[in-house]
Amino acid sequence: MEIKSTLIQKYFKGLTDQQIAQFDQLYELYSFWNSQINVISRKDIDELYERHILHSLGIAKFCTFKAGERVLDVGTGGGFPGIPLAILFPETHFHLVDSIGKKIKVVTEVASALGLKNVKASHLRAEQITDKYDFVVSRAVTRLIDFYPWVKGKFNKDSKNAIPNGILYLKGGDLKEEISESRLKAELYPLSDYFEEEFFETKFVVYIPQ
Repeated sequence: MEIKSTLIQKYFKGLTDQQIAQFDQLYELYSFWNSQINVISRKDIDELYERHILHSLGIAKFCTFKAGERVLDVGTGGGFPGIPLAILFPETHFHLVDSIGKKIKVVTEVASALGLKNVKASHLRAEQITDKYDFVVSRAVTRLIDFYPWVKGKFNKDSKNAIPNGILYLKGGDLKEEISESRLKAELYPLSDYFEEEFFETKFVVYIPQ
């Protein structure tokens, strides 16, 4: 069975041949590494392009990262959302971190196989990072009330983007209580505005400006 990135090309026009080839490679790479080190659900591997890659790229429908910007992916797991975003934005610097070393091994191997020069992977907890970034991205690692203290103070003061620097968090379900509990000024952007697949009906980009 050959699975290619036609779903990605449906929503992202104007990809270069190199980007298409890189997206195409992801299925084979993640199938291989997931059989060694379980980074995504086994039953999800055939849904890789919809549930992991396109989901990650939902952030790109809301925010176009600029050349030279620095993006931190906290709790990246096997590389989501960082790897798909790094393919889409080759001039942006991505730092992918996770507290589980074997997951970072997968990220390192996938980034190397794809030839991604804009990805750095570190086996770290977010609290250990001292660098500053324009944006922090993440995919439902924990509740916002717990997540925010990990990344507070890690942002560059000056924004280069159309939107101010901040957190871009992928999360699903009813988020009213979670946002209220966090006391953060969060804005919700439904992914169903961008993608027609049923999977995205309850999925959001949560934007928290700094």
